[in-house]
Amino acid sequence: QVQLVESGGGLVQAGGSLRLSCAASGHTFNCYAMGWFRQAPGKDREFVAVISRSGDNTLYADSVKGRFTISRDNAKNTVHLQMYSLKPEDTAAYFCAADHSLVLHTTAPENQYWGQGTQVTVSA
Repeated sequence: QVQLVESGGGLVQAGGSLRLSCAASGHTFNCYAMGWFRQAPGKDREFVAVISRSGDNTLYADSVKGRFTISRDNAKNTVHLQMYSLKPEDTAAYFCAADHSLVLHTTAPENQYWGQGTQVTVSA
């Protein structure tokens, strides 16, 4: 069992930056690939970024590539999403997810554990 708690969301102007964090419980954090997804009102949950167990491999959605960076600290059981050059279309609830697979998945159903989400609102 893995429990995930996100933090760092908030209101920011377009062009600004935010850093999201996800703290994981348990002693097997480095057995999970960790991902970030987001969901805007009335829309499906969409993939943002994922990082491998070791942190050596990452994948990003095209919409955030070059603006967002995912990282992890296995010693502290945390994963971060650094977001730069934020746009109003980045407004959504952002969710941290854990996937026990060795494959980096970019779809939500492959993840076994989810946090409650943190809201990011980008004003124009």
